[in-house]
Amino acid sequence: MANLHAPQIALPVHPGLIARSGEFAQGRPVAQPPVFFSAGSEVYAQGERCKGLYRIEFGAVRVYRLLSDGRRQISAFHLAGETFGFEADNVHHFFAEAICATGIHIIHASPTNGMSGELLPLALKSLVRAQEHLLVLGRQNAIERIAAFLSDMAERQGGLKQVDLPMSRADIGDYLGLTIETVSRVFSRLKQKGVIRLPSLRCVEIAKWQVLQDLAA
Repeated sequence: MANLHAPQIALPVHPGLIARSGEFAQGRPVAQPPVFFSAGSEVYAQGERCKGLYRIEFGAVRVYRLLSDGRRQISAFHLAGETFGFEADNVHHFFAEAICATGIHIIHASPTNGMSGELLPLALKSLVRAQEHLLVLGRQNAIERIAAFLSDMAERQGGLKQVDLPMSRADIGDYLGLTIETVSRVFSRLKQKGVIRLPSLRCVEIAKWQVLQDLAA
């Protein structure tokens, strides 16, 4: 079980850091200094009161819920540049945890700082991604699920052929409703067919993009 009480360290704000974050920067300070979360540390807990939204400066976060039988269901992965923490009320309904060393801006929106209107597109993007995840889970074929996952990760990293996977095979399994053995077997099968290459455990190179897209369709 991850350390839920790992230290959080406020990082100094580099000049222009807020401007580079893009989504909220319009010449006004919109976020607190980034906070550092070590790998496995908790960003927020289920049932915890919302403090604001969270924008990842670097690193990655998994959002999950523990089922009644103790199993973990990951509902989302969030990568650098993405914003998460949207809730329908003022309480978090899932856990959020840093996958690796992660820097996060905690963003407080209010009617007085003019940010409220900027949050709607981000919330809608988060909703669409959640709906697409449900469609992936509805597929019975494990290869289709893995192919859809890799396609999504590639698109979110700018469409590059070499995709970084900060999450473990176990994380991917808990996200796609597969066992870690099935995830590893599908990765190996895609490699054998020449669809992907595996330069390292946390990196996938897409060798046949169209084939991967066809498998994910």
